[in-house]
Formats: sequence, C-alpha cells, structure tokens
Amino acid sequence: MPASLVPPPPERSLTIAQARRELIHGEGSHSRGSMRIEPWIARSWERCIQAGRQPQQRVEFEPVGRSAVRHVAERNRALVAAARPVIERLSRAIADTRYFAVLTDAAGIVVDVGPLPNGTGAASLHVRNIARVGVDLSERAIGTSAISTALTEQESVWLHRGEHFFEDTSVYSCAGAPLFGPRGDCIGMLDLTGVQVVERPELRHLATLSARSIENMLVLKEPCELRLHLSWPGCPPGNDATEGLLCIDAEGKVTGANAAARQMLHQPLATRGPNTLHCNDLFALPLDMLFDAARRGEAVLEVPLWSGLRIEVRPRRGGKSPASAAPETRPLLRDVETALIRKAVTDARGNVAEAARTLGISRATVYRKLWRGRAAGSTD
Repeated sequence: MPASLVPPPPERSLTIAQARRELIHGEGSHSRGSMRIEPWIARSWERCIQAGRQPQQRVEFEPVGRSAVRHVAERNRALVAAARPVIERLSRAIADTRYFAVLTDAAGIVVDVGPLPNGTGAASLHVRNIARVGVDLSERAIGTSAISTALTEQESVWLHRGEHFFEDTSVYSCAGAPLFGPRGDCIGMLDLTGVQVVERPELRHLATLSARSIENMLVLKEPCELRLHLSWPGCPPGNDATEGLLCIDAEGKVTGANAAARQMLHQPLATRGPNTLHCNDLFALPLDMLFDAARRGEAVLEVPLWSGLRIEVRPRRGGKSPASAAPETRPLLRDVETALIRKAVTDARGNVAEAARTLGISRATVYRKLWRGRAAGSTD
C-alpha cells in the first residue's frame, strides 16, 4: 500500500489518556492499561500513588538560593566540565526543535542547563521552572519524568505529555539517559526536554549517545598509568558508542572503565575493594607487554581474552597516577609466547592437540614453539 494511503497511527494523547484512566483512576482493566504505556512509566505511576500523590496536586518548583547553586556547582564540577562540550554539540542538533538539555546529579538535582529556546508566555514559564541549577527534579519532587525514570530504571527513556504523573507537568515531553562514572556507579542523567512541543521519540537515541560521550570524557580525564582503547577487530577506532576505555594503574589494576568496556569484557569491572580486577584477569597477555607497547607508541595490539575471543587494544600512557611507576623488567616476546603455550598445555593436562585447538594453532606449531623455548633455556 502506498505510504499516502496508510492510515495514521492512533493519536498518542488518546492512548495515554486511556492508560491514565485505567492505571491511575482505576477505570476499566488494569492489565490493559499496562499494555498502553511503557512498563517503567507504569512503575513510576504506582510509586507516586503509593506515596499518596494525586495527579491534580500542584507541583511546586522551589526557588534555589545562591549558596545552594554554588554548592551544587562545586560538588559536580568534574561532571559539568565533561558534559559541557557534549551539550554544546547536541544543542546544535536540537536547535530548531524547541527542546533543550538538562544535566542532573544522581539525586535528580539540576547541575547544568544547555541553551534555552526562545519563547514567551506560559511555555517560557514552564522552561524557567526546570532550567535552573539546584532545582530538584526527582520523582519525590515532581513525580514521573524522564529524569526520575532514567535514574530509577538506569536505562534510557522517553515520556510524552500525559505520561508524566502530575497534570502540572503534562506540558513536557522529554528523553533521558543515565550517566555512569568511571567506577560504574550512576552519577547523574542527561535530559532533553521540550514544552508543548511535537513528540520526538528519536531524541532518546540522541540522549543515549550523548550520555556515552560524557562518560567517555570522564574516563579520559581519570588519572591512571595506562589507558587502553578497546575495539573488536575490524571496527573503526575512536567511535564513542563502541570503543571501550580502561584505566590501569602501575600494578595492573583496573581503576576506571566506560560502559562499552564493561560490555565488551562481560565484567562489572569493580574498581574498589577486594573484587578489584587486574589486567591478568581480563587479558591472556602479560601486563608488561601492554606497558611496552604504550612506551613504543604501537598503534594496536591484537590481544586474546581468556574466553577465547580476541580484541584490538590501543595502549596509551595515562597521566598523574598516584601509583608508583611501572616495573622496568620486560620479558621478550618469544618468552611470553612460550609461556602462554605452556600454560595452555598445562590447562589441557598435557594434551597437546587440545591445547592447539584452544590456541587456534596446529600441533606442529605447539611442539616447535615448546622445543625452541627449551633450547633457548638450555643455552642461557
């Protein structure tokens, strides 16, 4: 059927209104209402109801004093500095949509705001209500919003008009994405909001990518001895959405990572306490080789993971690491290769064929490398 003859989709406002009648006001089938909206919105509405809130209650956007603004700015200096260039870029992308960017901390307190759209009257008032450093936009303060749901669910979201719990906030449409720090904890969120605007659910994707860029900026500024840029073989390096970043101290411990690295390595990458991971837990390659490659300025290493997968690593020297300098003694590449083959044979309980399959090389190669290793050792 030609696109011009395809009937338009049901009006979103009618669908949302029906869900509100069923889930908030108890009219009709509760289960049918849950199917009309995203599950995280239904969960937020339920929390608001359980807290004794009513949709018609007035939402008060409290004034923020100068001392409170200074305190918020000081506490979130690093986050704001990392986010500023990203917000400037995305603000150009949304300049003609009447949406604007809001950055909050993990508690939903606004810490920075992007350029605001021109506007007059009621729309301008609604913009000024939320576009203030220090204002509380948490679920406790304003009910369901992209800010509260992104922080609670810790995933990107989109909400339009009546999907907000309170009638006072039903003028907003917003996309939100959580922000995770170098140690994997949620440190805030990025929100793209418009007042009485056309619905733009594609902004959820823009918010998500922009949030990843902010996280990467934070990792790149993290003090470390060695920074590893990770990518899958064949993938172009330097892509904010796909490149993994790992911060390593002089002892080889992971001190920071971005979301892509945590996903690529399938590890939580704890950076504190007894569960802190070491490079040796991730890569089937000695730490010294990574330091050597960074010192020599090598562009890329293909590194085996313990899972059997291979990954491309671009090692770079970090800066201002509190740990001591990296060890100076470096093994030869030949010795490292021999050690890895010996370990594979040991793990296979002496079965050379099994070790060869694990390493992806022939049995003849295993025998040759081991023989050369023993010969070299006997002449030392």
